[in-house]
Amino acid sequence: MDAIGWIDPSSPIPEWDSAQVRRLARRLGYALRWADPGSPLGLAEQVESSGADVLLLSSSAHADVLTLDRVMATVDVECAAPRASFGRWSPVAGVHR
Repeated sequence: MDAIGWIDPSSPIPEWDSAQVRRLARRLGYALRWADPGSPLGLAEQVESSGADVLLLSSSAHADVLTLDRVMATVDVECAAPRASFGRWSPVAGVHR
């Protein structure tokens, strides 16, 4: 299973954040690839086109609410700290699966 990792480019502690995401990927058994902060595509578009099963974040603060909502239409979201899981939206009227 594949995961795409993301760290907000403005993070003051990117090394810590990336270590958290890598650790979470190992613990959950995902092969990790990173989204490109320099890409002309936004995070949601990168996730949608990646074919990944899940988006891994150091914390939910690394993505805004609108982006998370859009991402959850296609993949699950896992956060390292605090540890949280958000299941992708169901295709049936906004019901989580």
